[in-house]
Amino acid sequence: MRHFSLASDAVDLAGLHASLQHPGSGGFCAFEGWVRNSNEGRAVDGLEYEAYAELAVAEGERIVEEAIARYGVNAAHCMHRTGNLAIGDLAVWIGVSSAHRDEAFRACRYIIDEIKHRLPIWKKEHYIDGDTAWVACAHTYREHEHEPHHGHDHAHEPAAPFVPDYSRQTRLRDVGDAGQAKLAAARVLVIGAGGLGCPVLAYLAGAGVGMLGIVDGDRLDASNLHRQTLYDARDIGERKVDLAARRIAALNPAVAVQTYVEPLHTGNIVEVFGQYDLVVECTDDLGSRYLSNDAAILAGIPLILASVYQYEGQLQVITAKPGDPCLRCLWPQEPASGVAGSCVESGVLGPVPGVLGSMQAIEALKLLLDLPRPADHALLLINLLDGTSQRLPIDAAQGCAMHGGCVEAARAGLGQVQSAREVELTFVHLDTALAAGYTLVDVREAAEIVAQPLHAPSQWIPSALIGERATELATGPVLLICASGRRSGVAARMLRGQGMLNIHSLAGGVAALAPQRGRVAG
Repeated sequence: MRHFSLASDAVDLAGLHASLQHPGSGGFCAFEGWVRNSNEGRAVDGLEYEAYAELAVAEGERIVEEAIARYGVNAAHCMHRTGNLAIGDLAVWIGVSSAHRDEAFRACRYIIDEIKHRLPIWKKEHYIDGDTAWVACAHTYREHEHEPHHGHDHAHEPAAPFVPDYSRQTRLRDVGDAGQAKLAAARVLVIGAGGLGCPVLAYLAGAGVGMLGIVDGDRLDASNLHRQTLYDARDIGERKVDLAARRIAALNPAVAVQTYVEPLHTGNIVEVFGQYDLVVECTDDLGSRYLSNDAAILAGIPLILASVYQYEGQLQVITAKPGDPCLRCLWPQEPASGVAGSCVESGVLGPVPGVLGSMQAIEALKLLLDLPRPADHALLLINLLDGTSQRLPIDAAQGCAMHGGCVEAARAGLGQVQSAREVELTFVHLDTALAAGYTLVDVREAAEIVAQPLHAPSQWIPSALIGERATELATGPVLLICASGRRSGVAARMLRGQGMLNIHSLAGGVAALAPQRGRVAG
């Protein structure tokens, strides 16, 4: 059975429903669109649907196949009526069956949204007063060079391509058309599409930066929404890079987007940085900031760092020019994991990362446009409770300059990270780790475990007690697990320092695991 069909006559709903039954399905979702008796205040007597059948079926097949692949559902079908329909007639039917209800809901919604915008199907409304009108005729789909003839006198030319209007910023004397051309040619990599990354991505896309790279492996959680304003409640559970790419395409279709789901690492980060003109680091992970600092120095690419702690923030611009300071000039060694709390652990008001992310965006635009910047190299400290700020000077003659320079410090730093990677292991499912022979040890506090259990056989030793209870650990390979990978990483390195080389840490912690999903009876 095909995934998409057009029907000019009444539809056998029972047959469609039965065709999607699958022994592995526990959830089924269906959407039905009926002809209603009014539209925008006008009384409607009926509808007439006209389709360019060949193209509609081909594109409809693609849409449903995309939904099946994107959400991993077992079966899906979309049926769209054509011809004349009366009030109350079924116009559109979509059915999806999947292992769990969430995937079925999301796939169904995806199909609904996509067919509305991509199919060459046109609707004529017949009104009670005898008038008629073609409605909702703007589509972006075009497969062939020549548009088909539709058999009526309503023009169905595709909507004119969106042309960005940058007039408000090109009026600035320091920007102008030449500056706008610089932005169009620029390539910026944004690491993290969360509280800091959302305003950075939105403002750089709005400004017309030609290419945006986005690095983020996380999926949207409900707790993100109060500060991550690119997304909404319907997006929960989806990958942020996909959501951000779609939002940027809607905001400014002229901007190209490259996404990276896997985190950058010592083996590829310098090469990836070299493909961009500028990098903006927007994570709440100290390890990522140091890794980005070292890669930026070695690639010679400017880097903009920001961090947030409750009501405060820090901002640093690293030019990567010889003689200019870097992150290690201020703090030579990366602090132990867990020293600086994340938003998960410490809490944050939504506007705080919004303010710091906006400041990162303006710094990025200043660098890309060669706008004036402070002559000194300083760490900017912002307190949003009392509205104060201060600049902490960074002396380029100190720090790395006393240890061979920033380049040598960066090379040494990347070497240390490479060694640390042997400690951290990545698993999406704990069943995989168990099957590989690892004993799971949960080092979180009791309240954390109650709030978010592992749902897998594990031993419990709080991280504060891991040293004194090390003799209780299995002799085989052990995987330590905490909320974010910080505490487990510190504990694993400590135990390895005591000669226990079979100890590992779950990279990213519980937050990096695939979500547990409940089953629904079919």
